[in-house]
Amino acid sequence: MSKRVLIVDDEESIRSSLDRLLSYEKYKTFLAKDGPQAIEIVQSERVDIVLLDIKMPGMDGIEVLAKLKEMNPELPVIIISGHGTIATAVEATKLGAFDFIEKPIDMDRLLLTIRNGLKTAELSRQNIQLRRRAGFRTEIIGEHPKMKEIMETVKRVAPTNARVLIMGENGTGKELIARKLHELSNRANEPFVEVNCAAIPEELIESELFGHEKGSFTGAISQRIGKFELADGGTLFLDEVGDMSLSAQAKVLRVLQESAFERVGGTEIKRVDVRVIAATNKDLLKEAEKGNFREDLYYRLNVVPIYIPPLRERKDDIPLLADYFLSEFSQELGKPKKKLSDDAMDILMRYHWPGNVRELRNLLERLCILTEGDTITAGDIPPFGTTKEREREDPFNIRTYQEFKDYVEKEFLIKKLRENRGNVSKTARELGMPRSNLYKKLEKYGIDFRKDEGAE
Repeated sequence: MSKRVLIVDDEESIRSSLDRLLSYEKYKTFLAKDGPQAIEIVQSERVDIVLLDIKMPGMDGIEVLAKLKEMNPELPVIIISGHGTIATAVEATKLGAFDFIEKPIDMDRLLLTIRNGLKTAELSRQNIQLRRRAGFRTEIIGEHPKMKEIMETVKRVAPTNARVLIMGENGTGKELIARKLHELSNRANEPFVEVNCAAIPEELIESELFGHEKGSFTGAISQRIGKFELADGGTLFLDEVGDMSLSAQAKVLRVLQESAFERVGGTEIKRVDVRVIAATNKDLLKEAEKGNFREDLYYRLNVVPIYIPPLRERKDDIPLLADYFLSEFSQELGKPKKKLSDDAMDILMRYHWPGNVRELRNLLERLCILTEGDTITAGDIPPFGTTKEREREDPFNIRTYQEFKDYVEKEFLIKKLRENRGNVSKTARELGMPRSNLYKKLEKYGIDFRKDEGAE
């Protein structure tokens, strides 16, 4: 990916000669004849390094340097001047200039200084990302066979550029899987940019993704860089992609096909190198049948599908998750780690967690803060869930006979299937039921099962 150099000089001949040199060296260049134009370019484009003249009409180089450092402290700026003095060099250094080169310019020295400036900026950015990453826990907790299978898939797919579609209910940890894919990829030191498509109004989603030009619509008072540009070289995570408008879907499809797009209201073609990971809680093929989602985009995104099971289908992981969250909150609160009593754990195991891991985490955080003593008991756990959900905790509170029969049959089948370690054939024989009928009932109730090696 070509590095981007901004050349700021009021002399057209200097700008042209530097432009030719750097273009020959495979850099992408932007040219500015004065300070305000330079600032506008940095606001609207991704710039990796700046070559800045000192003597310019209007804003001089020192003023421009101060403004650029205020906008982006990590942006390396090389001062170029034909009027170099020790005082000017000292002032520029204090403001954060990377180096100071006098005119006439020694082109070999300039190229070396640019390479060193870019290398220093890269090391600084990696250091910042490492510090951020150290504060973000990316552990994926779970011993359930499906979670182990997911992690094996993540490890295999992460080093590639394959697009991944993560599916699962709200609160199952789709963002965590996306971040893990990024961290284990060759793009780990580049940006991870997240877009929640469900949280952005339909009329603004295209501007959010692709950026916009000044005056392109009411309220566009300046240029804006979109998420695709911000993620250039890294990973773009499209969360809740099923809520994206059809017009935005068409543009995303074009980016995936051509790695190019135009800002809203613009004509310039922008080219990017971005790995796209998408997530949804919807059945996108059904949405495509309804006309709400482009089928061609679905197949572009769904190169590698990952389905995260809801917490109710991997309840054996609840003790592991609870222990992890209790350790996390004890560290954050600076208090001894609390533990769960057996009766409290029994409540957690019996609840079916419509909010999944997020709901469990929120509950335990609340209990850590509000519970006195070092043990959380059943009495500390407040009623949670809707009235209908609480009825399910006690089947005798179910209102209709048919619902009661369905509930008991489902729980009976789950119990028998567990006893036979997921072996459907063995379970059907024990129940005196044709295997095809058992499969139909498992599908009816949405019961997940896993065949052992010995299953037929």
